[in-house]
Amino acid sequence: MKRLSLTLLLAASLWACTSDVLPNPIDATLKNRLEYLSSNGSIDHFILPEANNYDAIPQDINNPLTEEKVALGKLLFYETGIARDPVHEEGLGTYSCATCHVPTAGFMPGRIQGIADGGLGFGQNGESRDQSPTYADGQMDVQGARPIGLLNVAFVSNTTWNGKFGANHNNVGTEAVWGVGDETTEVNHLGMSGLETQNLEGLDLHRMVIDDYVLDELGYRVLYDLAFPDFPVEERYSKMATSFAISAYLRTLLSTEAPFQNWLKGDIAALSDDEKAGAVLFYNKAGCYRCHQGAAMSANEFHALGVKDLYEAGGYQTGPEDKRNLGRGGFTGRAEDLYKFKVPSIYNMGESPFYFHGSSKRSLLALVEYFNEGVAENLNVPDEQLSPFFHPLNLTKEEVNQLVSFLDRGLTDPNLNRYVPEHVLSGNCIPNNDYTTKYDLGCE
Repeated sequence: MKRLSLTLLLAASLWACTSDVLPNPIDATLKNRLEYLSSNGSIDHFILPEANNYDAIPQDINNPLTEEKVALGKLLFYETGIARDPVHEEGLGTYSCATCHVPTAGFMPGRIQGIADGGLGFGQNGESRDQSPTYADGQMDVQGARPIGLLNVAFVSNTTWNGKFGANHNNVGTEAVWGVGDETTEVNHLGMSGLETQNLEGLDLHRMVIDDYVLDELGYRVLYDLAFPDFPVEERYSKMATSFAISAYLRTLLSTEAPFQNWLKGDIAALSDDEKAGAVLFYNKAGCYRCHQGAAMSANEFHALGVKDLYEAGGYQTGPEDKRNLGRGGFTGRAEDLYKFKVPSIYNMGESPFYFHGSSKRSLLALVEYFNEGVAENLNVPDEQLSPFFHPLNLTKEEVNQLVSFLDRGLTDPNLNRYVPEHVLSGNCIPNNDYTTKYDLGCE
């Protein structure tokens, strides 16, 4: 009898201990909401594919992913040795794709605007890069809108803020304007996806060249041979092959180690209670999910939010007449598209404190407060153009802070360095190789 009583006591104690660690109800609330919003009734809908699971990553039928292409693209993206056509000799071999898409800044610039050719310096996160005294105004390689981050770009069908690159998806029906007014869009006639199309055009735009020096002196020819054995030799070292390699690499930039991704995969401790509360707000009251959809938290859609343009933040080589200020309408010429900009992925957005196409907000708190207030700040944007999703959200101060917490830590993959090579074949400093950057990063 005593033995039975002891057994019952132990059982009761065990139940009590078990009940203490039952799942937090907010986990169930978040899970139920995600299941409701998913396309298949499962939270798996929101899980990103692993970077080496090539079959699961969206890709262009013309450019199937292979290990060899990704390996080549990974080097070329950081290789300052292909910066072969600068305005001044001082710029030769000093910048790379990663100059304006800095991994530690979430593959965005670490300042309001990227500066490739014509820039000097880096700082710690790209924040100290600025105009070289050798370059006059108008000579730098800068763009009139802040570069979009590259994480999860595999899910983007038509690239850039106005979606002008790519022959399919959003751009079906826009053929009449390809190459008209903006000659860079002529490449859409090749029929490829946005990423491959943009990178093909981008090599010329960003003054990069693949020549015998790159192939033989730096040693990239053998890597092209491995990546493109089916290409005829006369096409194997071309801009097209280079675009395919860089695009293949970019498609593998997936924020799979973010705490929210880990939570989705079963680690309920990956998010704090505040971050979970912020996630519930994101997918419910705040309505963020209406634009930031699916696993990539982006959308192939365009919305007007009435934010200020880059020239108002002090951007170089831009101004009130910059066509980029018109958003999608600047490309299509359609009045209904004016001032509408692409919905970007928001993973790792907390690592570079500049937001929207014009870097008009400088913190996640300022960004969330802008959406919460729902009042446009750009007087050039008519009210009738504003997105129907842009309106006061009526979030409390506590809810604003919870949402910021989720956007900041919950969506930040802390290990993006896994996508950066230890070195490039030139041996140059990554991501820039100008003398100021080399001093900043201790490359010499």
